[in-house]
Amino acid sequence: MTQGKLLLANKSANGSGEVLVAPIPPSYEEATAGTSAPCYNDCEMLTEFTWDDRNIRRIFIRKVYTILMIQLLVTLSIVALFTFCDPVKDYIQTNPGWYWASYAVFFVTYLTLSCCSAPRRLFPWNLILLGIFTLSLSYMTGMLSSFYNTKSVVLCLGITAAVCLLVTVFSFQSKIDLTSYQGVLFVFCMVMFVSGIVLAMVLPYHYVPWLDATYAVLGAILFTMFLAFDTQLIMGNKRYSISPEEYVFATLNIYLDIIYIFSFFLQIFGTKND
Repeated sequence: MTQGKLLLANKSANGSGEVLVAPIPPSYEEATAGTSAPCYNDCEMLTEFTWDDRNIRRIFIRKVYTILMIQLLVTLSIVALFTFCDPVKDYIQTNPGWYWASYAVFFVTYLTLSCCSAPRRLFPWNLILLGIFTLSLSYMTGMLSSFYNTKSVVLCLGITAAVCLLVTVFSFQSKIDLTSYQGVLFVFCMVMFVSGIVLAMVLPYHYVPWLDATYAVLGAILFTMFLAFDTQLIMGNKRYSISPEEYVFATLNIYLDIIYIFSFFLQIFGTKND
């Protein structure tokens, strides 16, 4: 029908009986002959591909682990300073107000980055908030480490590094979909929450070493499971995955898992200073 209208329009426009035929469009092979596959840069990939594309997921994973390495280096430097430098150790232990101030900053920045999607996606404020969060938690971790023997701190750092490396490799290579076990993690969290409340009421009156050690072991197991869970979330090839826009939130989760694992290992294997 459309071709007939085109022929009639050509007849009236030319004023003659000559019939003009529209050219036949080229085939796919003819149109793509002699051309190569397009090459996209990072900005073009964000518009030309979907979020499920492997290249974007790879860039997302690289960004998460780059930021995570910077966070861990900052935390390691502060822990080493508070552990090996005696004047700094004495100062922070005699001024606990700085610890509570850093805890308040940690709590506010954590709630902001966890509950508010706008700040954690708005560059550069998301990185600024993440930096403040890292410094506050690093101060708290460094002060906790200052009460333990130097050899114990170094030993726990080594154990934490080995465990996190093994869990990360397992999460990337395993075919087990850990992202489907959210219910198990939730129940485990509730058990730890109730146990923590009981310990907070019992231990101030009578310290029970085996009860404290049991809680630390369960906490280390829980956050090791969370580390595997969060690692598979950023991979993007399991049932559930995290959006590449949430690279700050993904980094925040993995960083918290590692810090909590170190804290519980310090509680299990650490020897406090006299």
